[in-house]
Amino acid sequence: MPHMIFIESDGTRREVDAPVGLSVLEIAHKHGVDLEGACEGSLACATCHVVVDPDWAPKLAAPTEDEEDMLDLAFGLEKTSRLGCQIVMTEALDGLVVRLPHKA
Repeated sequence: MPHMIFIESDGTRREVDAPVGLSVLEIAHKHGVDLEGACEGSLACATCHVVVDPDWAPKLAAPTEDEEDMLDLAFGLEKTSRLGCQIVMTEALDGLVVRLPHKA
């Protein structure tokens, strides 16, 4: 099974199992990682904002226009910011690293 690493806002690294087909948001919830996801992955908010490690960003599919519109609402937006609900785990993403931004 693939794994991924969450770097929490306090710098704590958490390596977790990341089942293929689940979104980063769903994986976070499965493992008790503090990633809100208020709209439950329906692409209607930016509360699952994560910052993808720069080495991994090019390996992801480009964000859709709808995702980019929602990201405009995120606090602490960075060049590799994405919505966790829009990143779906695949075998090719084994080892993916995302950082949770500091909360406002």
